[in-house]
Amino acid sequence: MTRKTADDFHPEVLKLFDQYVHGQASRRDFLTGAAKYAALAGVTATGLLAALSPQFAAAQQVKPDDSRIKATYVEIDSPNGNGKVRGYLVKPAKAAGKLPTVLVVHENRGLNPHIEDITRRIALDNFIAFAPDALFTLGGYPGDEDKARELFQKLDQTKTQEDFVNAANYLKKLPDANGKVGVVGFCYGGGISNFLATRLPDLGAAVPFYGRQPEAADVAKIKAPLLIHYAGVDERINAGWPAYETALKAAKINYQAFIYEGAQHGFNNDTTPRFDEKAAKLAWGRTIEFFNKHLRA
Repeated sequence: MTRKTADDFHPEVLKLFDQYVHGQASRRDFLTGAAKYAALAGVTATGLLAALSPQFAAAQQVKPDDSRIKATYVEIDSPNGNGKVRGYLVKPAKAAGKLPTVLVVHENRGLNPHIEDITRRIALDNFIAFAPDALFTLGGYPGDEDKARELFQKLDQTKTQEDFVNAANYLKKLPDANGKVGVVGFCYGGGISNFLATRLPDLGAAVPFYGRQPEAADVAKIKAPLLIHYAGVDERINAGWPAYETALKAAKINYQAFIYEGAQHGFNNDTTPRFDEKAAKLAWGRTIEFFNKHLRA
């Protein structure tokens, strides 16, 4: 069966889906708004929602038991956060010398199978990768995307931000790591990547994918080099880019920014039709090259 892409959906349906995913519209809102477009396509609104929703197994690139990696779940203390952080730690099975580390920050659904797969992919590029689950103190990722989004609304974001700060510090101190930490995040995680860049003066590199920008007043605190990825079709996030770019230039921050024309928000997530293979391949190649440059020297 041919895989669906964003081109198979009316732009208004994609907008409704983006609002639904980010808590700006309920499931009922999506189904009601998408009904007329579903009728034109000869399907139901529920069918449209199902077609747009993640297909984790089909997109998996690296199996959890792949012999080239060692993957485990660990818990660390987070005294300024929610008390404990649980995350997915993945290392190459064979490594010569100490390795750089990458903190992987999920979207607004917690540590789902896609982010775990991303973490394994990074480990295969010879990094130690760690993906915390912001939902851990609420029971962890529940295995259902709708329930995960509902739980996410209950988080104390100030404490959750501290959890990610503590996760970065944990990576820095790992005995088999080289002390350099990078961060990559997607959507919500992109915003956390930007936040960590303002918060951690010793951060080695930050790569936000279509993430919320930090406050302009905080931009001058950034010391890490930035690689910023935006989708061309993403009015909600891109609205904040001009002010961010102005602040980055004013503070003389080392940054690169790319806007992938025609790509939808979430274009790197290969579990949904919003995935853009060309844009994702280019952005991911740039990301790994960026980490190699800044975290291995």
